[in-house]
Amino acid sequence: MTKKINIFGHLKSDFASGLVVFLVALPLCLGIALASGAPLFSGIISGIVGGIVVGFLSQSHLSVSGPAAGLTAIVLTAISDLGNFETFLLAVLLAGVIQLILGFLKAGTISNYFPNNVIEGMLAGIGVIIFLKQIPHVFGIDKDYFGDLSLFFSTEDNIITQVIALPSVWSLGPIVITTVSLIILISWNKIPSLQKIKFIPAALIAVILSVLLNEVFLVSKNPFAIQSEHLVNLPVLNSISNFGEILTLPDFSSILNTKVWIVALTIAVVASIETLLCVEAADRMDAQKRYTNTNVELKAQGIGNIVSAILGGLPMTSVVVRTSANNAAGAKTKMSSIIHGVLLLISVLLIPTILNKIPLATLAAVLLLVGYKLANPKTIKHFYEQGKYQFIPFIATLIGVVFLDLLKGVALGMFISVIFVLKGNMKRAYQFKKQDYHEGDIIHIDLAQEVSFLNKAAIKETLAQIPENSKVIINASDTVYIAHDVLDLIREFKEIKSVDENIEVTLVGFKKAYDLENTGEEEKHVFTTNI
Repeated sequence: MTKKINIFGHLKSDFASGLVVFLVALPLCLGIALASGAPLFSGIISGIVGGIVVGFLSQSHLSVSGPAAGLTAIVLTAISDLGNFETFLLAVLLAGVIQLILGFLKAGTISNYFPNNVIEGMLAGIGVIIFLKQIPHVFGIDKDYFGDLSLFFSTEDNIITQVIALPSVWSLGPIVITTVSLIILISWNKIPSLQKIKFIPAALIAVILSVLLNEVFLVSKNPFAIQSEHLVNLPVLNSISNFGEILTLPDFSSILNTKVWIVALTIAVVASIETLLCVEAADRMDAQKRYTNTNVELKAQGIGNIVSAILGGLPMTSVVVRTSANNAAGAKTKMSSIIHGVLLLISVLLIPTILNKIPLATLAAVLLLVGYKLANPKTIKHFYEQGKYQFIPFIATLIGVVFLDLLKGVALGMFISVIFVLKGNMKRAYQFKKQDYHEGDIIHIDLAQEVSFLNKAAIKETLAQIPENSKVIINASDTVYIAHDVLDLIREFKEIKSVDENIEVTLVGFKKAYDLENTGEEEKHVFTTNI
């Protein structure tokens, strides 16, 4: 069973992280709406609903939902094919209903079959893209929308051509703002004299200082001054009553249109897969190694898309960029996601003029660090040292995500992982003694001769159901091979989950190295039994 978390128990850290995510999400919501050919405000609505509604219903404590860059091509094409935005909103509503049904059909369990090296490769690939996509903003070039994760080699004016053209078109103001922001972000929690005020997030300090600095540049007519085209561009409402006037409702008269149902099914499938990938990645990031019920997540996403469509918002998924920023900012519970949604709502109603003074260069600095942390060279080195059966799927996924797109990159990594499993481990199986567990029982889990990542779901489910205050014996005496994914899962259970829930864990028969059958090569893992 998963230990219940009080979402109000970490308000200090969750508010700080929610604020950081809000600052990152704001331009993303606007940019994705712009790239999708939809009203700008539809992106804000999706972000608000993703934060408040999905954040409340989801069981994931780190993932953040909102409009997704991975859906922009689908949305852009769909609006054009369906003829108008109102009909498209109906398709989004129906997509939400389909996701809700998928949740009740327990389709979310598919996420358990994504191997860790593929998930980590996906995160590293997204990190590379995030990092590269911020470079134009650092130099004051904002021709593409902020935080794009789609193909950056697919247009004539892509990231590569922009970088090549930098010396002739760059602006000094954004460079100064980015440099100052990076210094603050990197050093804020490392300077002893600032430890007393470390509860103030570094990103907030960077944003405030960059706004003030740019205002000084503007007033003094300094050449470093950043003009409006390189600042956040949020729609300004004349009054709160205007909020209702700009909402767009779905056109239910098109319910029998076949094209609407095709678009709905496409959005539901793509959004669900991206969400499951992101939630699995969020669980990997979680320092407390809490497990998310992916079936509940699909239901939450379905309800979120239904509400977003009714209010005139874009379709949403759980999004890696915001989730990564949330984790990096120190989020503890899903309250952080809810707070970011509330801040989005408050900002568009009350302070859009102030927010429109924020330089995009400052937000680029935040995402530069997020991208670096996701694509940290230490991660690449870690998988390289684990051997080719871990490294090749990892690096293939990374390259696929960067040069193709997220789903194709993950599919490539999965395909290579399955080939390796089928080649060397055709008859591997996972077996264990399953019985009704109660507090105080001694639970015996016996591993088979060979355990691959395909057995990860069953083991993960078993470990999640172990009650508090129990005694567990995991026996690998007869095991010849154990996948790194399973070893990581058992290690995390022993070192983190068992400690939190007072579970006594005894590991029997685990070796320091396992031979891969039919390869003649020894692949060493980093798991220590510590018995």
